[in-house]
Amino acid sequence: MTGGVEERDQSVSLDLLKQKMANFAKERDWDQFHSPRNLLLALVGEVGELSEIFQWKGEVPKGLPDWKEEEKVHLGEELSDVLLYLVRLSDICGIDLGKAALRKVELNAIKYPASKKNFNTSNGTARTG
Repeated sequence: MTGGVEERDQSVSLDLLKQKMANFAKERDWDQFHSPRNLLLALVGEVGELSEIFQWKGEVPKGLPDWKEEEKVHLGEELSDVLLYLVRLSDICGIDLGKAALRKVELNAIKYPASKKNFNTSNGTARTG
């Protein structure tokens, strides 16, 4: 995934990531390995690596104020791995991830209307769909 400073300064869209991932795989002849199953298993592995970062930290405040810069960089890398595999999987499956996500937000708004705050006071969690 090549990218100069000018690319990092622009707004990043799912379409840009999809294109970059497709080009990256094509340049390395990896399309042969990028089946939906293989990509899903790779995604699950990356989610596991992301989970390890939080495994022994207990609850962490928003913004991660007590984290070292290296920890935040590592977190960003693992979050990126998850996102990139998800974008690649959706592309290989022919799913427009942006449209699917917007549709899901709309469905959740119907399922969980703001007027009926769905908050579980017994454990302090909110439902998100």
